[in-house]
Amino acid sequence: PAQQVSSRSAGVRARDRAGRDGARFEPLGVVAVVPPWNIPLAIPAGGVLAALAAGNAVLLKPAPQTPRTAFAFAQICWEAGVPHRVLQFARCPDSEVAEYLVGHPGVNGIILTGSIETAEHLRSIAPTTPLFAETSGKNAIVVMPDADLDLAVADIVHSAFGHAGQKCSAASLAICVGSVATSKRFRRQLVDAAGSMIVAPATRPESVVAELVGSPPPKLERALTRLDPGQRWLLEPRLVDARINLWSPGIVDGVANGSWFHITECFGPVLGVMAARDLDEGLELQNAVPYGLTGGLHTLDPSNVEQWLERVQVGNAYINRGITGAIVRRQPFGGWKQSVVGPGAKAGGPNYVAQLGTWQTRRDPRRGKEPPPRVAAFVRAVAPDLGADERRSLEGAVRSDALAWREEFTMDHDPSGLFCESNVFRYRPLPLMVVRIALDAHPFAIARVLAAAILVDAPMHVSVAPGVDRGLGHTVRVEENSERFAEWARRVRPHRVRMLGNEPELRTVLPATTFLDDRAPVSDGRIELLRYLREQAISRTLHRFGNLVGAADA
Repeated sequence: PAQQVSSRSAGVRARDRAGRDGARFEPLGVVAVVPPWNIPLAIPAGGVLAALAAGNAVLLKPAPQTPRTAFAFAQICWEAGVPHRVLQFARCPDSEVAEYLVGHPGVNGIILTGSIETAEHLRSIAPTTPLFAETSGKNAIVVMPDADLDLAVADIVHSAFGHAGQKCSAASLAICVGSVATSKRFRRQLVDAAGSMIVAPATRPESVVAELVGSPPPKLERALTRLDPGQRWLLEPRLVDARINLWSPGIVDGVANGSWFHITECFGPVLGVMAARDLDEGLELQNAVPYGLTGGLHTLDPSNVEQWLERVQVGNAYINRGITGAIVRRQPFGGWKQSVVGPGAKAGGPNYVAQLGTWQTRRDPRRGKEPPPRVAAFVRAVAPDLGADERRSLEGAVRSDALAWREEFTMDHDPSGLFCESNVFRYRPLPLMVVRIALDAHPFAIARVLAAAILVDAPMHVSVAPGVDRGLGHTVRVEENSERFAEWARRVRPHRVRMLGNEPELRTVLPATTFLDDRAPVSDGRIELLRYLREQAISRTLHRFGNLVGAADA
C-alpha cells in the first residue's frame, strides 16, 4: 500500500538527518498538512509521515470532500503510538476557519498539494510561513512518427481519462509530430479507445471513467462545452448523468499554440490534440505552458529520447509509458515552474524530509575534494575580505561542495534497479540563479552562497542593495533597491531567490510562485547545493511486448 511505502521512505530519510558532515538539523515545529481530495490516502500519508519523520508536530486538515479517509489514516497513526498531541486532526470546510488554522502564527510550515491558486491564497494569508506545495499541471505527451502508435494511444487515453482526468499529472495534450499529425489511423484509434471506455458511477465495478467530484468549475466547464476558432471535436463529451456530474471523455482537435486550452489547466476528462512539424517544435509546445509537472514522449529512436530529455521542462518525465501513477522512491513526484512552490524537493525522494526543518553549521566539514578552478579562483578573490577563520571555513565548504557535486549531484541514481524499467533520479541547475544581498548580509555568507552558485554553473543574477560592501570580488552584480528588484522579479518570475540578510518587505511583493530562500547558508555541500538545483525523475520502459531491450534501444 502507498502509505506503507511512504512510511518506510520517511523512516529512512529521518535517519539521514543525523548523517550530515558538520550540520545540525532542527524541526520547524508545527506543520499543517493540507492534502487534496483526489488521492485521499497516499498524499495525506506522505505529508504527515514526512513531517513526523522530520521531528515536527502535525495538524492534518483534510480536504472537505474526503475527510473520512484522512481520519482513518490518522486513527492508524494514533493506534501505532503517535500521540494525539503530536498529530491532530482538524476537519473543517475551506472557509475562514481553515484560513485561521493554516494562517495561525503557531504554524511553522505548510505542506500543500493543490492548485496554484490555492498556493497563492495560502501565501496571502501566511506570507512568512514556509510553504511546501505541489501545484498545478498542464501535461503533454509527444508522439513521434516512429512511435508504436498502438502503445501511444493506450497510454494517452489511460493518462488522460483515468480518474476522469482529475489528477494534476493527467495528460491534457497530445502533441502529434510529423506524419502523426495527419494520421487518420492515429485519430481513429484515439477516438475508438476513448469512446469505448465504460462511463459509469464509481460504485459500479465495471466503471472506467467515473463521476467528477462536483459540478465542473468554470475552466473545466468551458473545456467541456466550448470550442475556440479552428478547433473541432474528435469526440464530443456528454453529460451522462447530471445528478452525479458524470461526463464522458472529450477530445478536441486543432488546439493552437498559445490558445486558451493549450496553456490552461482544466482538471477533467478533456484531451487536446496539437500538431508539430518536428521534435523541436513539439518541445516548444510542451514547454510553452506555465507549468512543468509531468510530460511524456513516445518514440523508438534513442536520439529523440536524448534530445527530449535534454530540453523538456518537467519534474517527472516518462518515455514510452503513461505519465500518471508515480511511485515513492521509484518516481519521486514534484514539478518545475509553476507546478511547485517552495524549496522543491520531490515527495517520496531522498531530500523531502530534510527540507522540513532548518540546518545550521556546527563545525567545518571534514570530508571534501579539491574544487574546480572557477571556484578556487573565486575563493582567492574574496579571501582578503575575510578573516582567517572565515577563510578556513570557506575553503572547507567549497571542498565539501566539490565532494557532494561529484558523488551525488552529477550522478544519475536508480535505487529501484528494475530490470524492465529505468527510473532515474537526477539534478539539474536552476535556469536562473537569483541572489539578493541585503544591507545587513554577512560577508562570509555572501562568499559561501556565491561559491556554491558558481560551482553549479547556473546563469546568475546577483542583486545588491545600495550600500553593500563592494569589495567581495563579485563578477556578476546588479545594484537595485528593493522596489526595483521586486519589479524585476515580478516580470521575470524566477523560481527561487536566494536571500542574504534581512529584507522582509520582499515577502509581500514577490510573485507567490517565487520561493524566497532566506535559510542560513551551511557548510555541508550535500545540503547547501540543493538550493541551486532542481530534481527530475525519468521513468523509461525497457521492454517491448514483454521482450527486454537495452536503454539505448527502448
